[in-house]
Amino acid sequence: MMTMTLDPPMTDTATATVNDPRWARVVARDKSADGEFWYSVMTTGVYCRPSCPSRGANPRNVAFHDSLEAAKATGFRPCKRCDPDGTSRDAGNAELIAKACRLIERSEDAPSLETLAEAVGLSVSHFHRSFKTLTGLTPKGYSAAHRASRLRERLAEVPTVTEAIFDAGFNSSGRFYENSDGILGMSPTRYRAGGANEEIRFAIGQSSLGAILVASSAKGVVAILIGDDPGRLARDLQDRFPKARLVGGDHDYETLVASVVGLVEAPARGHDLPLDIRGTAFQERVWQALRRIPAGTTASYADIAAQLGQPKAVRAVAGACAANNIAVAIPCHRVVRSDGALSGYAWGVERKRRLLQSEADA
Repeated sequence: MMTMTLDPPMTDTATATVNDPRWARVVARDKSADGEFWYSVMTTGVYCRPSCPSRGANPRNVAFHDSLEAAKATGFRPCKRCDPDGTSRDAGNAELIAKACRLIERSEDAPSLETLAEAVGLSVSHFHRSFKTLTGLTPKGYSAAHRASRLRERLAEVPTVTEAIFDAGFNSSGRFYENSDGILGMSPTRYRAGGANEEIRFAIGQSSLGAILVASSAKGVVAILIGDDPGRLARDLQDRFPKARLVGGDHDYETLVASVVGLVEAPARGHDLPLDIRGTAFQERVWQALRRIPAGTTASYADIAAQLGQPKAVRAVAGACAANNIAVAIPCHRVVRSDGALSGYAWGVERKRRLLQSEADA
């Protein structure tokens, strides 16, 4: 006869630990929880950060601590595997990547991958992987975005397009013109004129959140706007692109609008919409970070700033979220205040609440 061995019943201490939401983050080795709390293990006499890779502890032996000082006060020693007293690996990487971004921004010519990796003391492969993870762009892509942002500024400041091209760090006007539509979404002369005569197609549909306006350039979707009044949405689009030629979408364009409505109704499904994202290099980094927030979860403005290696740029992150023209596809609705409360949303806080609830229920 086979004898079954039953796990012993959990003690009150173990039950309290398991029911604490921090326990799930420890079990998941959640790196984003590092710095929010620490935990100690009675049987091993160590304290750890939440992402510690060590073998999981029995919950009855675990205690949580809201500060590093509280963890140290236990008299236990710091874990050698996760080094809870030091800077987390992710935080350290963020500082190094921020340093690389500043180096790119200060350089007249785009630094090579090898030069950047050497400057921050990482191997080329590790640097490239970390840079893309934290910024959403490759170093080459970040350099191109920064130069495009610089070019937009210089086109408004200097007398000739050629001067602006070289001031922005492009070494060859010929090569620039070959890719100018991809960099600016139009020719530099047209951009200098404020996008005069750029054709933007648009159409308005309906969803459970209200009217939805979708607008596209030749490159991709430039705006998804949500509101109660279709006429007001059209005027809003005109304000955002004052010198463009707005053209009502034809029957084929309605297919794209239907895709956007589907995204709004079920944002957790994701999308494959071609986007024409227009912003400064910093804004584009923020928007890339927003697109990496998993559906059904949220991040704070401080979280995003820390991911970018600029923890003091919380207000700038909030400003980039507010400047987002592309609702839902660039999910600024997933950003909340540090206390978890919903913050402002360009298309209304109630819509933000409903989008988050839809993702949580998916």
